[in-house]
Amino acid sequence: MATESIKSEYRLLFLIASPKLALKAEQLYKKGKVPMQYHVLAKGTASGEIKDILGLGEIEKNIIISMMQKEKASKMLEHLKNRLYLGTPNTGIAFTIPLSGGSAAAVRIMQKAENDTRSERTEVEKMKNKHVMIMAFVNQGFSEEVMAAAKPAGAGGGTVFHSRRVCSEEAIQLWGITIQQEREIVLILAEEEKKVAIMQAITEKCGAQSDAHGIVVSMPVDEVAGLNKYESLSL
Repeated sequence: MATESIKSEYRLLFLIASPKLALKAEQLYKKGKVPMQYHVLAKGTASGEIKDILGLGEIEKNIIISMMQKEKASKMLEHLKNRLYLGTPNTGIAFTIPLSGGSAAAVRIMQKAENDTRSERTEVEKMKNKHVMIMAFVNQGFSEEVMAAAKPAGAGGGTVFHSRRVCSEEAIQLWGITIQQEREIVLILAEEEKKVAIMQAITEKCGAQSDAHGIVVSMPVDEVAGLNKYESLSL
């Protein structure tokens, strides 16, 4: 069987933090025997004023994406919050996204690493289902325009990283647009109630018919750690 339904029992755990804290997180993952980790270099988009408010000394960010069983993800989220002091200035945020399926090999790896003991539900779950992750895929050089559109609609900040398009020319012709090979991906963690306004604003300014040739999607966020009174500004 090539793929398996995993009935939302597993999670993608995202950590967006400074490079220094990302190194500390690696040690926590190693100690917790997290089997799969993917590291991405990125940059924050917070304005100079917001950086002053939050005490941010740098905009360089590391994104660590890992996969694990739901209960283990909740426990690791709490560890990251406590050990990295997420939510305080110049740190970062962490959140989980439900997985609905995966390759058989991926599921086996996660099952092997699964801890059978059930952890108690923690305070971090009080924020469950209140946030979404919005992803905007745009041509290189348009990430600032994405944030210029998103912030008036309610977005506090975002994280940007670069990617390369891998797609057949036939598929591109089917869409009827020209997409650069080099693309930028903007991640915005936002409150659920602001999702539609933010996505509409980005689409109007950087949509498929614009020079940015943008595509915008959103995913539900299961649990969050590291948001403070400034909400998504800490991205």
